[in-house]
Amino acid sequence: MTTRFLPYATTPGRLAAQLFSDVAVFVWTGAWLIVGMAVNDAVSAIADAGRKVENGANGIASNLASAGDGAEHIPVVGDAVGKPLVLASEAAMDVARAGHSLDMTGSWLAGLLGVSVIAVPLLIVVVPWLVLRVRFFRRKWIVTGMAANPAGEQLLALRALTNRPPAKLATVGADPVGGWRREDPATIRALASLELRAAGITVRAD
Repeated sequence: MTTRFLPYATTPGRLAAQLFSDVAVFVWTGAWLIVGMAVNDAVSAIADAGRKVENGANGIASNLASAGDGAEHIPVVGDAVGKPLVLASEAAMDVARAGHSLDMTGSWLAGLLGVSVIAVPLLIVVVPWLVLRVRFFRRKWIVTGMAANPAGEQLLALRALTNRPPAKLATVGADPVGGWRREDPATIRALASLELRAAGITVRAD
């Protein structure tokens, strides 16, 4: 038998199907990762715009506040000149707060949409693929362990009599059931080989 530790079949047809599915899942995952990152980058542009607005408005607010403080020291007209500048500074601060809110919302939304775009397609394809691969590996591990001893080989032969179609059983001999009952080594080996091949495992000739 081939090694039990590889999660791949050794029969050519099933091995080819498994390799094809691996490549398909890899390509599918890579494509959706690219799409998810593109969505994240696109929505992140909103956050970048909000960040720029916040930084610019903070700078304007600081300059207006400084100008307002300086204008208040002008004799006679100081209050009249300084007050509008202070109000304008406060308005700029409101704009900065709005920019900050846009930055936070855009960043959160970019992460959420990016993960959502990636997660849903992966759950649809990758999870079933992983379940099937784990199920195959578990079955391979069990049947190869059974085939390693005479009692297990007899049990595999019995499973073949129960599970394999009549056309497959006919290839073993004219009376596979009788051979199994008589504990004929050749019949048991042939029946066990049928069950192993059904699990995707080839048997080396002795």
